[in-house]
Amino acid sequence: MIVWADSPRRYRTIFLSDVHLGTRGCQAEKLLGFLRNHDAQTFYLVGDIVDGWQLKSAWYWPQGHNDVVQKLLRKARKGARIIYIPGNHDELLREYYGTHFGGVEVVSNAVHTGADGRRYLVIHGDLFDVVIRHARWLALLGDKAYDAAIWANTHFNHLRRLFGLPYWSLSQWVKLKVKNAVSFIGEFERTLASEARRHDVDGVICGHIHHAAIRDDAGFRYVNCGDWVESCTAVVEHFDGRLEIITWTETTEDWSDVSRPTAPAQADRSKVEHA
Repeated sequence: MIVWADSPRRYRTIFLSDVHLGTRGCQAEKLLGFLRNHDAQTFYLVGDIVDGWQLKSAWYWPQGHNDVVQKLLRKARKGARIIYIPGNHDELLREYYGTHFGGVEVVSNAVHTGADGRRYLVIHGDLFDVVIRHARWLALLGDKAYDAAIWANTHFNHLRRLFGLPYWSLSQWVKLKVKNAVSFIGEFERTLASEARRHDVDGVICGHIHHAAIRDDAGFRYVNCGDWVESCTAVVEHFDGRLEIITWTETTEDWSDVSRPTAPAQADRSKVEHA
């Protein structure tokens, strides 16, 4: 089979978070498919790209995870600016603020100015999570429970694929049905919005809670990139400053064929949410 990709869709900026390379739940093949078909002048890696917590306890690094890293480095070599803002799972990189690795800049946070003039604080968000800040042991315990949920989610979707059904996140559905989880998400959004206002910006772009969103409240914008474990989402900025959430549902194998599909068929491979 021949692996192909049409000319990538180009954007001014792409924001990615919570990839969790180094874990079995990471959907690296889908991310690689996304990166092959989407390009930008600037990429923000908004934390938890590599899961240092998991790699400390058990090494897991298949070829697909390495391919994602190599693809990002290749984009940097071709001229894309790549800014890495570490999160709690890749917190070891916080010792290297201000340095460059293969063209990747490591910073604590950033202020991104959109094409429309809006200014956004770009930050992972874990520093505003009460559990992470004050009960790290509880966060680690919760991380193990989350891994179990992702394991169940993987097998659940394997069965769906056997019946020709599309990917659906069982773990995310359960999370959003739990009252306390919904309350936590709301509080997290309010806390990040307050921090961004303190920086005198127009909005915040973050990750951490694996729940993609673009919300406008009284002229202030809250943006969350989502993740590449459950929802496989990215936030993109068009050249006019417009932001979208793209949900990518295809793996690299799904893009393998001996001929190219028509444009309408290609458009169906990702779902887009405008803002």
